[in-house]
Amino acid sequence: MCGIIGYTGHRQASPILVDALSDLEYRGYDSAGISVFQDDHTHQTYRTAGKVETLKSTLNGHLNGNSGIAHTRWATHGDPSIENAHPHTDEVGSLSVVHNGIVENHLDLRHELINKGHKFTSNTDTETIPHLIEDFINNGDSFENSVLKAAPMIKGANSVVLMNNDHPDTIIAFKKGYAGGLIVGIGVKEVFIASDLSAITPHCNKVVHLDDSEIAIIKPDHVIFKNLENVVINKTINTVSSNPFASAKGKYRHFMLKEIHEQPESIISSLRGRISFEDHSIRLKDLTLPDKKIEKIEKIFLTGMGTSMHAAMLGRLWFEKLAGIPAEWDNSSEFRYRDPIISEKTLFISISQSGETADTLAAMQLMKESTIDQITLCNHPNAQSSRLANDTLQIRAGLEIGVAASKTFTCSLVTLYLLAIHIGIVRGHIDQNTIPDLINELAKLPELMGSLLKSKTIYEELAEKYHNNPDFLFLGRGLNFPIALEGALKLKEISYLHAEGYPAGEMKHGPISLIDNQMPIVTIIPQDSTYNKMLNNLSEAQARGGVIIAIASESDNSIKNSADHVIKIPDCSELLSPLLTIIPLQLLSYYIAVRRGCDVDQPRNLAKSVTVE
Repeated sequence: MCGIIGYTGHRQASPILVDALSDLEYRGYDSAGISVFQDDHTHQTYRTAGKVETLKSTLNGHLNGNSGIAHTRWATHGDPSIENAHPHTDEVGSLSVVHNGIVENHLDLRHELINKGHKFTSNTDTETIPHLIEDFINNGDSFENSVLKAAPMIKGANSVVLMNNDHPDTIIAFKKGYAGGLIVGIGVKEVFIASDLSAITPHCNKVVHLDDSEIAIIKPDHVIFKNLENVVINKTINTVSSNPFASAKGKYRHFMLKEIHEQPESIISSLRGRISFEDHSIRLKDLTLPDKKIEKIEKIFLTGMGTSMHAAMLGRLWFEKLAGIPAEWDNSSEFRYRDPIISEKTLFISISQSGETADTLAAMQLMKESTIDQITLCNHPNAQSSRLANDTLQIRAGLEIGVAASKTFTCSLVTLYLLAIHIGIVRGHIDQNTIPDLINELAKLPELMGSLLKSKTIYEELAEKYHNNPDFLFLGRGLNFPIALEGALKLKEISYLHAEGYPAGEMKHGPISLIDNQMPIVTIIPQDSTYNKMLNNLSEAQARGGVIIAIASESDNSIKNSADHVIKIPDCSELLSPLLTIIPLQLLSYYIAVRRGCDVDQPRNLAKSVTVE
């Protein structure tokens, strides 16, 4: 997750910006940079491929000025290098831009701008932004109007902060979708903007959160907020707590809700440096398993507990589809009591967000004694699981405080998906002509996920209606059966209601006897290869008085005839649909738990990391 910080005021900007970058280091990054603007309508930029400490030593006190922006980057487009580090500038060097997100149409914009005579110096998608804005400025538009015209042309989930030599005390920032936070901090004759509260709270406690399709024009003594249609809007100024734990929630009532909303940004973080949009390749630099061994894999075992087990279930389907390898999943606590048939051609993949889950570690230890290759996925560096496995793939979800997993689940899924594609490419199972489509679908994923986070009304209404119903049934087929299990688990964990997840085809083999008008049935029914069979299941449930809540595709216009309530997800490829269908289930569980007055972040009897059996 890239770190963004900006400052304009009466103090020297450089020390503030560099200290803030240090506060943002926890987000992970591979390069850093800073631009500081002077009253003589010039600015200086320093960038480094490496740590903030390297940037500090490069500056050596040279930067003077009262306004500036800085950035820590995790590469998506272009390798970690000085040329690809932020901030980026335009043709004449008057603009400076930092950015979090993915410009989905950057290649089209780049080609259009090159045809107009623009010259690019990096491989990043970010560099298209200053060139695009410069193009409008060259045609006579003001700095502000140029930004307002450029923003709608940029596709995808993006947070952008920029400055201009002609306005050295002004910062303009805009946000589209959910590519991470942008928070304005208002002090005394100074204003800050950052991607994280931790960079602001040392200086002020008055903050404003920028929302989707909003722009902020920032000067030291005032801030103007508008929507991208250039209409001034009133924003609420919030006072953040001096308690770092409390203030970390930002505008959200609970950490879980915050972490659900952070998923588009976390997904971008999981993708950074691992996919190339230029040559449509997968680059898993942390994976040392040689191609010769990958080519010889005959079987894959995946294991985890709880949410991680559900990720393993989906992983099995992806490895079989994308890599062409027979795969199994198992609950870690059960796997250790098996006598699995393994050989030197077996690959063992474990999933544990903490990397400390006792049963998963025990299963890993058994496999380590069998000397087969192991890959582990976790969210914490230097965890015990990393010491047992040959390779560790960090899921890069960022800090997750809520006990019930949300963003660690989707980041685990994305990491598994990338690994399945990589192995499929190495083994020649994936047609080379389909690889660009697989990569481009991933690029669109954060924006699609963000679109599901814009409304809470339907979830509040469903929570009001059904929060006292004692039993819920979740149904799915194929890729969405594990999502049904995960949806049921979320509801159980945080609302203390009884919920069961089932493969929809199993409904008539027992669960159908429980169905009546007091049982909401949550059906996951995107328009995929199992759609018609799912429709049959809906009809069977309705015939027995069941209340149907359907998670369906946006283009499905007939589903309303088969369900009592419909929650739409954007149309997407079948393989990636679980990453979208899970979000409504997370939100539904959250709002039901809130309506029931439950402790959402710390549900009873549960722990974030289960380190004993």
